[in-house]
Amino acid sequence: MAVISKTGRREAGFTMAELLVVLLIVGLLAAIAVPNVTGTIERARETALRENLQVMRRALDDYFADTATYPTSLQVLVDSRYLRFVPEDPIAGEESGWATEMNDAGGIVEVRSTSDSRATDDTRYSEW
Repeated sequence: MAVISKTGRREAGFTMAELLVVLLIVGLLAAIAVPNVTGTIERARETALRENLQVMRRALDDYFADTATYPTSLQVLVDSRYLRFVPEDPIAGEESGWATEMNDAGGIVEVRSTSDSRATDDTRYSEW
C-alpha cells in the first residue's frame, strides 16, 4: 500500500495491521501443520521398526531352515549373508541394540525392540 510522506512523495510499504494479519495467518497454518508432521514421523518410525523386525525374523527362520540351528548372534546372520547389516532400531536407537531371546542351545530365536515406550496403537514396542 502506498503512503504519502510529509515531503509529498509516495512511499511503498505495509501497515502494521497488514503485517499482523499475515503473521496471524502464517501462525495458524503452522499450528495446523506441526501436529500432522510429528504424527507422520512417528508412524514412519513404527513402520520402519515393523519392517526391520520382519526382515530379521525371516533371516532367523531362513538360517534355521538351512543349518538346523539358530545363530548365536545377529552378526552371524550378516557374516553368513542372510542380512547385509544388522538394522538399527528406529525407536530405541542404534546404541541400545536389539533384545534377543535365546533357546537352550544358545541360539537366537526371537528379536524385539529394547524400547519400552508405547506405540500409537498403545502397545509397547518391546511386545512387537
